[in-house]
Amino acid sequence: MDRRRALTAVGGLAGGVFLSLAGPSPIAASALARGPVPGAAAQYTNPVIWQDFADIDVIRVGGTYYASASTMHYSPGAPVLRSYDLVNWEIAGHSVPVLDFGAKYDLNGARGYVRGIWASSLAYRPSNRTFYWLGQIDFARTYVYTATAAEGPWSRLTTISTPYYDAGLLVDTDDTLYVAYGNTTISVAQLSPDGRNQVRTQQVFTTPSSVGTLEGSRFYKINGQYYIFLTRPANGQYILKSSGGPFGPYTMRQVLLDLPGPISGGGVPHQGGLVQTQGGAWYYMAFVDAYPGGRMPVLAPVTWTSDGWPVVQLVNGAWGASYPWPAVPTPPRQVTPMIGVDTFDGTSLKPRWEWNHNPDNAKWSSGNGLTLRTATVTNDLYWARNTLTHRIQGPTSTATVQLDFSAMRDGDRAGLALLRDSSAWIGVRRDGGTTRVAMVNGLTMDSSWNTTGTGTELASTAVSGGRIWLRASADIRPGSARPGTFSYSTDGTNFIRLGPSFSLGNDWRFFMGYRFALFNHATQALGGAVRVLRFELSTS
Repeated sequence: MDRRRALTAVGGLAGGVFLSLAGPSPIAASALARGPVPGAAAQYTNPVIWQDFADIDVIRVGGTYYASASTMHYSPGAPVLRSYDLVNWEIAGHSVPVLDFGAKYDLNGARGYVRGIWASSLAYRPSNRTFYWLGQIDFARTYVYTATAAEGPWSRLTTISTPYYDAGLLVDTDDTLYVAYGNTTISVAQLSPDGRNQVRTQQVFTTPSSVGTLEGSRFYKINGQYYIFLTRPANGQYILKSSGGPFGPYTMRQVLLDLPGPISGGGVPHQGGLVQTQGGAWYYMAFVDAYPGGRMPVLAPVTWTSDGWPVVQLVNGAWGASYPWPAVPTPPRQVTPMIGVDTFDGTSLKPRWEWNHNPDNAKWSSGNGLTLRTATVTNDLYWARNTLTHRIQGPTSTATVQLDFSAMRDGDRAGLALLRDSSAWIGVRRDGGTTRVAMVNGLTMDSSWNTTGTGTELASTAVSGGRIWLRASADIRPGSARPGTFSYSTDGTNFIRLGPSFSLGNDWRFFMGYRFALFNHATQALGGAVRVLRFELSTS
């Protein structure tokens, strides 16, 4: 189904991918820190990252691989992933430090759910040793950010009036910047040498009606030929090739269609990008629709025909569940795991954290724990600012939070949620001077992302003192409704189940998968606070 038309119907949006590459040396994405078993039979398994990183653009700079992914309404946006072997990944930083695209991204009179950073194009320009991120926002304009290091700091270079839908940025071998973009009708734009303005744009391809929709451009120059890598959402991948220059003419070939994927119950690998190792081998990093967890990156080797077309290497007619480990030099270090313990001991947050919309920075602090002061008076978690989110690790994982609630005030609600367009939480409620730990279900949105339910308390019990441990476990295996469960502890050792199982929704239209979320909001008046002393994400 054409995601642009589908999203227009349900919420005035369009889906897709915004990706790119810096010439024939592309990048990749990240997962848990693990390494190959010594010996020729070493294999990696798919998905290489069992977390929600969609619309991947992948490049290689020297011996390091980088990738960018969609984050929609989460802030900071456009995470930059880093790897040394295409299999183990870490989050290095974010290309978009704040979603300063309007008040709706601040939860100020409007909301930006399922808008924002849909797909991002990441490229590296050797001439000035600079990373470039390029993406369109709200179908209105295109933004370009730059940094000299993947972890940042990133700053806005320019705004271009043309919205390059699902774009891929190419740094040509002569240092010229080109952008491939569009849905069904594919165009190529040339940017000015400084990357700040559009010099020229031209339609280069119209998708045949027999194919339907193509979008999600990735733009490459390989062996003197130009390629635009395109997705047919959500079940196919095609590629255009030109030997006549970046503006064509282009011919098309199918790369894959309805290919069985490596995640049981998940969809067809598609979108994403191509990348070449230091040794000359090629890989395709795609994603698999695997809700309720989101869209998971998968990796497969690619070979090329004698006339210059890519061929994905299959295992028994499918995208392999495992392949031989990429032949790359020994990594200089182990990447930082995407799971584990965080005690918020630094003054800034680790890059695995993203806020639901932009935070009110006056209402939180980190160091000796994470302090969340109430930033919004509301009975609707979807309107509450300063809700901090973390991707769920698949196929199943558990988040445990140690919470100091001694500074809460009457009417405050603080805790740990399973957050999406249908949500539930376990947390502390303070009302009339009494404190309870409660499990709440029934937080819902409609297809236009308006709140339709603010939650119903299904279980609670009185608590005393000032500290509690909250736990949420999530099964995000795709295919059917999966359970989330909640429990609490007063000593950090013995946990008591609270409330019934929560059924995680697996509809694709919210695009982002479920996340664990830390929240604290007021329903009566501001002034209360909680402190998260410890967060642990573990596989289960």
